[in-house]
Amino acid sequence: MRSIEENIQTLSRAIIDEANADAEHILADARAKADAIRQRAREQAAAERKEILDRANQEAERLRGQSIATAQLKARTLTLEHREKLLDNVFSTARKDMATVQKWSDYETVAKRFLREALRHLGSGEARLHADPLTGNVLSGHVLDEVSKEMQVAIVMAEPLAKGTGLLVETPDGHLQYENTLEDRLNRLQNVLRSPVYHILIGETL
Repeated sequence: MRSIEENIQTLSRAIIDEANADAEHILADARAKADAIRQRAREQAAAERKEILDRANQEAERLRGQSIATAQLKARTLTLEHREKLLDNVFSTARKDMATVQKWSDYETVAKRFLREALRHLGSGEARLHADPLTGNVLSGHVLDEVSKEMQVAIVMAEPLAKGTGLLVETPDGHLQYENTLEDRLNRLQNVLRSPVYHILIGETL
């Protein structure tokens, strides 16, 4: 029969063994929870890292696209500015050379056509004609009579044009007038001519 001391030792060992088992269980559970927490932390960190990288890539792509668009816009702007300067130079040169048209061998034909067009636009049975000196000389006399009969308009030669190469017609009271100078014709046609003139300048076939 065991003594009381032996029973106490047996009980103590049982309690210690059970405590050790509980401690191992608690420790294993704590390790598992710690591992799970660490895994979640790693997964969260990886997700956050991926999100940051994705945002950075998107921002870099946005800035790259913005830079490309800005560069393209600047290139188009410079091209258009160059084109406009080139065209302005062409039309400016053309205006300076307007008077040379009067040296053409068929300028009388040109002047008569200008007069017919002007009278047609004026739409009056009577007209006063203002022309630069050379055009006035070309259209005087029988030429003026010829156009007058053809267009059925009574034409009176008035004072010369103050400026411009060509002519201007007006009703006797001066309320209606139509200018048909070379400069005015170029002004009217300039917007229409800009594109074909530019294509010719860069060597394209129309």
